[in-house]
Amino acid sequence: MLTIDNLVKRFGRVTAVDGLNLKMKKGETLVMMGPSGCGKSTTIRMINRLVEPTGGSIHFAGQDITALDADGLRRIRKRIGFVFQHFNLIGRLSAWENVMLGLVMSGMPREEAGARAFESLTKVGLESQRDKKPGEMSGGQQQRVGIARALAYEPELMLWDEPTASLDPILVREVLVVMEELAKYRASTMLVVTHELSFALHVADRIVLMDKGKIVEAGLPSQVFVTPSSRIGQQYKELIEYQMNTSASTLAGKRIA
Repeated sequence: MLTIDNLVKRFGRVTAVDGLNLKMKKGETLVMMGPSGCGKSTTIRMINRLVEPTGGSIHFAGQDITALDADGLRRIRKRIGFVFQHFNLIGRLSAWENVMLGLVMSGMPREEAGARAFESLTKVGLESQRDKKPGEMSGGQQQRVGIARALAYEPELMLWDEPTASLDPILVREVLVVMEELAKYRASTMLVVTHELSFALHVADRIVLMDKGKIVEAGLPSQVFVTPSSRIGQQYKELIEYQMNTSASTLAGKRIA
């Protein structure tokens, strides 16, 4: 479904993505992880050309996205959902209006767009909040509106650029639950850039680890996080072990008390 060949992005003298190659199958949930600044977000943003590649090709559904003109790019973007770190909602519009706006602007009749928007809000558990404006909602709810907005197009491919990065820790879980449900039912192929280990462990079909603009390891979560072959993979393994040991110690302390 998605094939990336020798993808490169340079910002002046800095190479953010350096000859990246990646293939995804239809219905797959792939989680891309790595340290801040390793090129994850740049990579995912190049897939729908929010960032223009310096070199390489990106083939999606039989088309090279890097070769599309403006009209072709607009058409392909309707098939690719994108969820941002920041919510990017319009403050004067309700949740329902925020979700349906893009559909109406793309030419869909308002009645059909409204029904599609309500269906998308229902998928993320916000049907009862449809008339609330962003300022009346929590950060987690706002991000779920952003997810509903992307789902409204019924995309074949969903791109997630650290969707929980702007949320307080207490709100992260409500967004991850929505993401897990979407992955479970495989309504679309999902490429997720995240630091959330729990999501990666429970949901990913495959993990891709990046460092300094390159993929340094890829495989099943049980492989990458248990018997890693890269320095980054080893660091994630140690982090998981630390978190597990800390949780076990905390539970033991509570039992003693």
